[in-house]
Amino acid sequence: MDSIASLPEPIPPKRPSVSASLDRREVGAERLIGLRVSEAELTGDLSERAAADLRFDDVRLSRLDLSATEAAGLVLTDALVSGGSWANLRATRGALTRAEIEDVRATGVELSEATVTDVVFTSSRFDLASFRFATLERVVFDDCRLEEADFHGATLSSVRFERCNLTAASFSAARCERCEIRDCELTDLHGVEFLRGTRMRWNDVLQLTTLLAGAAGISIVD
Repeated sequence: MDSIASLPEPIPPKRPSVSASLDRREVGAERLIGLRVSEAELTGDLSERAAADLRFDDVRLSRLDLSATEAAGLVLTDALVSGGSWANLRATRGALTRAEIEDVRATGVELSEATVTDVVFTSSRFDLASFRFATLERVVFDDCRLEEADFHGATLSSVRFERCNLTAASFSAARCERCEIRDCELTDLHGVEFLRGTRMRWNDVLQLTTLLAGAAGISIVD
């Protein structure tokens, strides 16, 4: 038994459109609040800065450090992101659209009430991340660490988790449509009853047997 065939598969994300040739740009010395950067390749340290309404469009971000940056309303569109840190980045009510994000350390990132569309996260750390009340559509988490990630109240449409560690992650009050979980670690998952509408492999379902029984009011006895 592999998956629930009656449920539709997730729709794959659209690829970002990034220019083949981009000029290198250093923005570390600039005022970041409301800054717009487009058609550029960026690297460097923007950590612990005030950067509300920062916007990146048609960019490559290579090892960019946004640790603990206050970036509410961050907009990232058509982007290739490789390496760097988003640890404790606060990007509430932000918008990530058409992006491929790989090998980023985003422990504790704050993306609550954000809109995440057509994004692929690969080999990245999102442990303790907050996606509370966020909207995720056509999103892939591939080989990511998501321990204690919080999807409370989030809307997930065509979201796929593959080879991820979701230990103690929370989906309480979330809404799922065309989602899929494959070969993930699901120990102590919270809000399992809100995964209704999610395709899963049988080995993943087996990890949730006790939690599913509890959610259904079933007591397992010897």
